[in-house]
Amino acid sequence: MRVFANPVGAGSLWFDNLATATGTPVAYDPQARAFITMPPYCANRDVIGCNWIAPKQGAFCRACAMTELAPDTSIPNAVPHWAQTEAAKRWVLDNLGRWNWFRPEDPGARPVFHMLAEGHTPVPMGHVGGVVTISVAEADPVLRTTRREALEEPYRTMIGHMRHEISHMLWWRLSLRDDFLDAFRAMFGDEREDYPAALTRHYHNGPPPDWRSHFVSTYASAHPHEDWAETASHLLHLTDIADSFVAAGLSSSDLPHLGWDPYMEADAENLIHIATHQVMAVNHINRAMGLPDLYPFVLSEKVRRKLVFMHDWLRRGAQGL
Repeated sequence: MRVFANPVGAGSLWFDNLATATGTPVAYDPQARAFITMPPYCANRDVIGCNWIAPKQGAFCRACAMTELAPDTSIPNAVPHWAQTEAAKRWVLDNLGRWNWFRPEDPGARPVFHMLAEGHTPVPMGHVGGVVTISVAEADPVLRTTRREALEEPYRTMIGHMRHEISHMLWWRLSLRDDFLDAFRAMFGDEREDYPAALTRHYHNGPPPDWRSHFVSTYASAHPHEDWAETASHLLHLTDIADSFVAAGLSSSDLPHLGWDPYMEADAENLIHIATHQVMAVNHINRAMGLPDLYPFVLSEKVRRKLVFMHDWLRRGAQGL
């Protein structure tokens, strides 16, 4: 994610800012990719702290307008959890906008979000036909950690959930192309395999013994759809890590040139090489504070080939759909 210029003075602004350091209200214009001081602000600004602009006074911003179903606010902590969930959604949508997904110039369908709070029953997250269902309760760090440990996952965040579920929606968009499915099946397998049966087998038997050679995570081994979503998430992780590394003013001998833009990098193998070297360095820094690795994954050669495949389709796939 970029670091942004302050429109009314010195200093920088970060993606989630609602005001400058001196208190001037600001909002983010996702089309210009810049902060401005003038309304109209999103109708959710005072409700959940949305800091994007709206097309007109009293309207929702581009991101909030995608939320068709908001959580039941009578459920405890639903509003603060919803606010954190929408913030993660805005982050991921802005990342994908760097490849033109879901911007005005993208002629294809936008995702529709159902943001659900959890009462006594957990909310299953997923995607069906363009609708992305998210449990806002996962914004609770205790609940999220409990589930991560129960599932033996090395990583679980709301941004991760957004990247995963939106990636399912991206597959659905790409599957409308005549040239996509054969290529996908050659790389990931046949997604027509019985999905409920595959998940039942995965949760009963666990991943195959050699899963690390073929998949980025254990869950990716469950079914071609999950392999796609997990791999796409990791491409988005790595690209945004590299972009944030550059935006923060950090330097590395691996960077091709000053001002290198990871989202403009056409060579996927080069992007992956640079990003993995950056995360290795940051992992080392985290260990100095006794913290978990920022990116606790090892990418096999097969996974790297899948990431290259993913990069090709996600960089060009928004056009014409």
